[in-house]
Amino acid sequence: MAKQDYIFRYLTIIKKLRQSGEATFKEINDYLGKESEFLDRTYSVSNRTFIRDLTEIRALFKVDIRYDFSKGVYFLAEDQQSDLNNRMLESIDTINSLKMMSDITKYMFFEKRRAHGTHHFYGLLHAIKNRVVILLVHQKFDSDTPKERPVEPYALKESKGRWYLLAKDRHDRRIKTFGLDRILGFQLTPGRFDYPAHLDVNEMFRFCFGVINPDDIPPDEIILSFEPEQGKYIKSYPIHESQSIITDNDHELRIKITLFITHDLVMELLSYGMGVKIISPDRLIKAMQGIYKGAAAQYGQE
Repeated sequence: MAKQDYIFRYLTIIKKLRQSGEATFKEINDYLGKESEFLDRTYSVSNRTFIRDLTEIRALFKVDIRYDFSKGVYFLAEDQQSDLNNRMLESIDTINSLKMMSDITKYMFFEKRRAHGTHHFYGLLHAIKNRVVILLVHQKFDSDTPKERPVEPYALKESKGRWYLLAKDRHDRRIKTFGLDRILGFQLTPGRFDYPAHLDVNEMFRFCFGVINPDDIPPDEIILSFEPEQGKYIKSYPIHESQSIITDNDHELRIKITLFITHDLVMELLSYGMGVKIISPDRLIKAMQGIYKGAAAQYGQE
């Protein structure tokens, strides 16, 4: 069996447990059998081979599959459901699926618009992990001239398909976000820094839509009403992790989210057009009214 077949079998086992939560060896093996028919390969295994597979899965993907003797089922350890693991597994699964299929360009069409700057990943992660001060060359969209500044790199954050570097600017001692697509280059310096013990990146962006973090105002409780068809999309792909449903019927989906009111959030709400109505707060309603009035005036409407 080719190495990629082994990898695909490992990923199929993980996928089964991610879908069902838990499963017996027979249920897992039956699932492997169905995948075998679909891909015209043999993935069904003996119990002995399956136990060996679990060791390989742990070594390759850092995913721990455990056995519950009282219920006779296998399950993924709770700490294996992290965002990083899920993203890595999705990427590996996609790559291996593409490799397994021939002439894939007839059936799959990829987004041609993509963010730049991901080639900086390795160097920035090295600097973050080793606490190395870097000399960053960054150019804002509203500036014709790039600026060079020494920064302490703390983390990388993704937002809407773009990646950002979270770092402290040593010039003004403020923590800022720098878009990777606007980083022209950087150099490692001999300088080192201590990672702030109090810094919690998840908490910092807890109430943010995007990477704008207004630290001088509290987040708002926002009530939104969506038309039923648009509501189906919102339920399947929530705006934010704080999203909770207030009303869900044939007339509307009404939800509550807790977020800072920022430009990024307003742009997201505008993307829903007439499919969304802001119920509260008033200042968000007024902000949207101002934008729609300005747009109407731009096209000669009063």
